[in-house]
Amino acid sequence: MVNELTSVSGEITGESVYREKQVIQAAETIFVNEFTDGVLNPNAPMLGPLKDGGTIIANTAPGCWGPMITPTIRGGHEVTKPVYVEGAEVGDAIVIQIKSIQVTSIATSSGTDEAQNERFIGDPFVKVKCPGCGKLHPPTIVQGIGQESVKCMTCGTDTTPFKISNGYTMTFNSKGNVGLTVGKEAARRIAQDSKNYMRTPENSVQNPITSFAPSDLIGVLARMRPFVGQLGTTPSKAMPDSHNAGDFGTFLIGAPHEFTMTEDELNIHRTDGHMDINRVREGAVVICPVKVPGGGVYVGDMHAMQGDGEIAGHTTDVSGIVQLQVSVLKKVNLDGPILLPNVEDLPYTAKPFTKEEKRIARELAEEFGVKQVEESFPLSVVGTGANLNVATENALERAAKLFELTVEEVRNRATITGGIEIGRHPGVVTATVQMPKTLLKKARLFKTIKRQYD
Repeated sequence: MVNELTSVSGEITGESVYREKQVIQAAETIFVNEFTDGVLNPNAPMLGPLKDGGTIIANTAPGCWGPMITPTIRGGHEVTKPVYVEGAEVGDAIVIQIKSIQVTSIATSSGTDEAQNERFIGDPFVKVKCPGCGKLHPPTIVQGIGQESVKCMTCGTDTTPFKISNGYTMTFNSKGNVGLTVGKEAARRIAQDSKNYMRTPENSVQNPITSFAPSDLIGVLARMRPFVGQLGTTPSKAMPDSHNAGDFGTFLIGAPHEFTMTEDELNIHRTDGHMDINRVREGAVVICPVKVPGGGVYVGDMHAMQGDGEIAGHTTDVSGIVQLQVSVLKKVNLDGPILLPNVEDLPYTAKPFTKEEKRIARELAEEFGVKQVEESFPLSVVGTGANLNVATENALERAAKLFELTVEEVRNRATITGGIEIGRHPGVVTATVQMPKTLLKKARLFKTIKRQYD
């Protein structure tokens, strides 16, 4: 049984949680199969504590579509309960190494969405209302197959706040190499045993999206490259998990529900854990800001594959097993995440230089009187915002602040030694750039980055 950290009042806040955690021995490994109700709440109990350098092994639930058709889940996703990391204080950073990702689902369904008017207040991800009895966040049950199968348990009305406007059902081979979309008959067969095909964890409460049995795309072959769409630390103010980013987070500005925020509050409190960057996969490293004591590391929203941008708004949500190794970087004060992708996922211009390239650079330096050639390493600074332009500016400004440079210099470095890549449309990007060793050391990031790329 995993320890659950809480103060006398039932809240994890400040010194109260630190005193409480001292009487609980930190674990080397924590196995997580508990989930939030869709809300990331800094005042809610966390699991742990986990030792600095310890391991999290999580059985994750599908994101997006399943939670989106489950009104009792109030954030659009069903991420794991956050883990308290020993020694992580506000103003530090947490390094998360993705050791392994394994898809366990046999099949899933997905597609473009269409919100159903009169079934929500302000935000269909957050405040669902039964169109029959008017109950908020009604408990539901799946009866039958198709897009009217999610019924309010109080009045029996079709209650899902979203329908699929163009969708598909996809099954995967046992080795996790490829997926194939299936026809109507097969989709209905999968829907009849929906939870089993999705392999949703036992503590997950979501309605399996395969119950909808969509089959608009048939016989489409796709390569699998699983990654996690949600990975990060707990924001310092309660917010729906899918809105913990600058694009989806804009729905909270002036919202007509209890998670309403101003733009300034969103910028201060969010940690951008909802990235949907397909390079957040096995072998990658994510360095996350700590905005609450213990950090509160969570994960979820595993995808079987996704092109840059997740342009359909959704992709193949699956259950899976994730292994993460977690360590604390003291006094590394980040506004948002930094991603260290696998070398093969870096832009061509950002890949670490070979010995031969360095030799040629030294010859050029000697010929043209350059005293020293920079020793540099790549990193990707995550930026989010209302649209891709705002997200790009956010990434550049974060990089400039972190390394005490002008935005103009970061623009130049990103242009010739990196690039801007889209994580999610409408507003998640990475500004990838090679930074000199001297600046990485000053920012206390050198050892972590060198370990990933040297």
